[in-house]
Amino acid sequence: MSEARYRAVGLLAHALTSALFATVRFRVDGEESFLRFRRAGRPVIFVLWHGHLLPLVHRHRGTGVVALVSEHSDGEYITRVIEHKGFGAARGSSTRGGTRGLRALIRSARLGHDLTVTADGPRGPARVFKPGALLAAQMTGLPLIPVAAGASAAWTLASWDRFLVPRPLSVVEVAYGEPRSVPRDADREQLERLAAELGAELDRLTARCAARAADGRGEPARA
Repeated sequence: MSEARYRAVGLLAHALTSALFATVRFRVDGEESFLRFRRAGRPVIFVLWHGHLLPLVHRHRGTGVVALVSEHSDGEYITRVIEHKGFGAARGSSTRGGTRGLRALIRSARLGHDLTVTADGPRGPARVFKPGALLAAQMTGLPLIPVAAGASAAWTLASWDRFLVPRPLSVVEVAYGEPRSVPRDADREQLERLAAELGAELDRLTARCAARAADGRGEPARA
């Protein structure tokens, strides 16, 4: 696809998602887990399931977070949209251009940017925690902050990740977990155990968001 078409698709997607989220309310739980690092001037790495990308990008818009994005053509679409939302993009993944992507994340962390990695991206299997986020945390020394989302009403796309698109006028629930560190000398067995634990934590946070969205519990709504 030509540069002009990528640009046009990015602008259109940005306009449509901005209009959608203008009608959506957010309720958040556990954000102190990363705000304490922000107050101290220390970046973090947000880690999430790929299917929750849309509401979480909106939630953190304009904060300069740098996301690891695949070098596939699909990643070019994502890059154009998130750049309009005030994100940066480190191109690469654990399966294609991974080393290049990790180097870009490390550079961004040194400049003080928060990072984000989709734990099961870019192409799944869905909700299987891959090593990319752990390697980024191990190499940068930054804490991992698991985060999930759910909505009181949503479309779920027929894609590998069951991509979540909140419906207009819905309430989006966002839940943050406690920070987790990855020792710089962690061996393969330790990394596999951390991956299993963090995957389970993301599933737990996802279930919490779904339950809160269903019964209306949560803190007062915010943009």
